[in-house]
Amino acid sequence: METSDKGWRTIYQVGAITTIIVLAGIILDMVVGTITGGNIAELPQTAIERFNQFKETPMLGLYNLDLLNIINQIILIPSIFALYAVHRETNNPSASLSLILFLVGTTIFVCGNTALTMLDLSHKYFGSGTEDQKLLIAAAGEAMMAKGSHGNLGVFIGFVLPTFANTLMSCVMLNGKVFSRATSYIGIVEIHSW
Repeated sequence: METSDKGWRTIYQVGAITTIIVLAGIILDMVVGTITGGNIAELPQTAIERFNQFKETPMLGLYNLDLLNIINQIILIPSIFALYAVHRETNNPSASLSLILFLVGTTIFVCGNTALTMLDLSHKYFGSGTEDQKLLIAAAGEAMMAKGSHGNLGVFIGFVLPTFANTLMSCVMLNGKVFSRATSYIGIVEIHSW
């Protein structure tokens, strides 16, 4: 990883810092998930139930629609780019593919997420004056949930592509001789323990 190019060193440092931030975010996710029970079956199942959750505990509503995971995913981009950068000369094709898959998966995950939209619809639902308006907003909420609630296909693809990309990058690390083999194996094992 020795290089005289200051720009790449900065990328490596930013990647290291964002990795630490994401690790803290993952720990926070585990703590919140444990405190709230972590049972997906107990999540609100209808838009109106989600709206009620937003009214009572907005942060929990955002958490249950994966906002923390979205934030972690976005913060992780410089980390994955730094891993690509450090391996660009030893295994560019696989490192490039990993970066591309991660970015595509993250884009799908972020674009498919409905947390902030559902929060906005919740405010509109409780601020609406007529039952007809409430029915329309509830229908819009149901459409948003079909598009991007926790566990649906769109969200699943946004989870799977980055996971595959991370596995591929761990394999690149294994062969790249920049990181220890133990670090690479930890990446492979940790990714598949979720």
